[in-house]
Amino acid sequence: MKKILIVEDEFLVSQHIKSVLRDSGFKVSGVADNVEEALSLTKEHSPDLVLVDIQLKGDLSGIDLARSLAAENIPIVFLTANFEGSTLEQAKETLPLGFIVKPFREFDLLTTLDVAFYRHQHMLDSRYKEEQDLDRKLRGITDAIKDEKTLFIRIAEVLQPHVPFDYLNIVNLVSDRSPEINSGLLRVGFEEYQYIGDEGFRNIAGQKKGIPGAANLIEYGITRQKIYSDSDFENLFDVSPRSKLLSGIYDLRSAILFPVEAENNDMIRIEFYNRRSNIYSQHHLVLLSRIQTLLHNLFTRKVSVQPLKTGLRKGGGESGTSGDFDGMVGTSSAMLSVLDKIEIVAPLDTSVLILGESGTGKERVARSIHARSIRKDKPFVIVNCASLPVNLVESELFGHEKGAFTGAVEKREGKFEIANGGTIFLDEIGELTMDVQVKLLRVLQEQEIDRIGGRGPIKIDVRIIAATNRDLEVEMENGRFRLDLYYRLFVFPVSVPALRERVEDIAALTDFFVTRYALRYKKGVSGVSDELMEKMINYSWPGNVRELEHFIERSLLMTKGTIITDAEMPKQSRLILPAAETPARIKTIDENEREYILSVLSTCSGRIRGANGAAAVMGLPPTTLHSKMKRLGIR
Repeated sequence: MKKILIVEDEFLVSQHIKSVLRDSGFKVSGVADNVEEALSLTKEHSPDLVLVDIQLKGDLSGIDLARSLAAENIPIVFLTANFEGSTLEQAKETLPLGFIVKPFREFDLLTTLDVAFYRHQHMLDSRYKEEQDLDRKLRGITDAIKDEKTLFIRIAEVLQPHVPFDYLNIVNLVSDRSPEINSGLLRVGFEEYQYIGDEGFRNIAGQKKGIPGAANLIEYGITRQKIYSDSDFENLFDVSPRSKLLSGIYDLRSAILFPVEAENNDMIRIEFYNRRSNIYSQHHLVLLSRIQTLLHNLFTRKVSVQPLKTGLRKGGGESGTSGDFDGMVGTSSAMLSVLDKIEIVAPLDTSVLILGESGTGKERVARSIHARSIRKDKPFVIVNCASLPVNLVESELFGHEKGAFTGAVEKREGKFEIANGGTIFLDEIGELTMDVQVKLLRVLQEQEIDRIGGRGPIKIDVRIIAATNRDLEVEMENGRFRLDLYYRLFVFPVSVPALRERVEDIAALTDFFVTRYALRYKKGVSGVSDELMEKMINYSWPGNVRELEHFIERSLLMTKGTIITDAEMPKQSRLILPAAETPARIKTIDENEREYILSVLSTCSGRIRGANGAAAVMGLPPTTLHSKMKRLGIR
């Protein structure tokens, strides 16, 4: 019998939930209306799941409680009547297993709990395997490495897929308790790191030892393991001048500062920095906590380990080489984050949901996950759900028996049977009808299918990777996508960035495609001119990498020299103003959209939801408006 703790400050709501849970076979561990009481009941009863209202009595909120519970691996589901603004974003950062919006139906509550328990079990399995893999690789770093720089790089290579960083610091706390940097690594590619020692960093920062101002790097009071993002990251600057310098030099926007103390009170601090603002979560802190002793011993050379038989990634250090990762090119922080996630999830055999706009390379990500998995020698079957005829979807996916319907002249295996033992990639899964979604849900739950006209279920062993360019939260809100299917697929999401979000990769992608098509068409073209590259960087690429690739292929075929110089850029849709009022620079669609949203928000006094909210005025679902605001940098 599953034990559930209810944390809700409205008495009638908590009693209603308590009654529904008991009638449905759950054991209620207790009811609390504040964080302190909830933590006490959690310690006393060890519930299997906690239902948490975001707004509670006292100074602490349900989000504060969720952060504490995440450290104990206790799953949570939020109860809330408020989905507006930063509250929702903060709640999501605690990695809840679901949201229940008040008022709710009994069916909604029970369905969400069912999905939450399913996801939690799969997350536990995945995290256990992740911890085992990380521990094995760290212990596998060879003790034969004598110089600290090479050891540091090898450790960083192992940590990168699990705790992604753009800059990594190791700070030693010396006898007078003032910190002095031991080593720093700047990530410059997927397998490339630039080593920056203490003296090198001080030179870059203009803080050489022995000159006025050098003491400004001394930090005090950082003894907690903590995540810093958004405003918290700026508050870090008050106690850590070094963090402020790093942020300014390398455009860093979030951090984990992780002090580790050994039995002899010898302390180091491991600092992970990232150019993305909300990349770190409680999961990263929990993972680091489980391996902190091993990390301390590795960095202080107090552990003897054996050579890693399976091998680490090649490269790293100042002379490491970069290149394409299974056909994916890029060294931007956004793209490196995708590659790191592929490294983590590929061997875990869990379901994956790939999100991203059309043309971003979602199929390439799916192929890479399969190629790096234990199923790599088994079938990889691609199904474009958007292209399946409505009346043949079930037959295509699950197969049919001879005579099952008019035209079924022979037995036919479906895509799932063909993929048995391997991976099936369901592209554009958001296009499936609700009745097919129900059948797909059963495949995920039971690992079995029913052929049309068949006499019984057929057991299969298939890993499911799904992809969509739709906002599935909006689809669920509008009743076009099942909540339970969404959360079963959402065990490990991978968001592929649009090309406009990784502009720094355009040059590398251009070189990659020029080389590919020059070889294919036997043309002596080696690149593009500086003028054309500038135009390419300033173009928004609505078709993403696919559009860039087609542009390079077309331009290369048209050019007569060794450099592409006069290729015609695609025309962008822009607002057409009267000739007399045309400004020197016409605003992009994104700029105009941003101004429009800000104008409506101002008119609505910042209100997003409700009859007079900005979403209603613009005719958009509130979740869609939130997504647009996040993309356009509106807070």
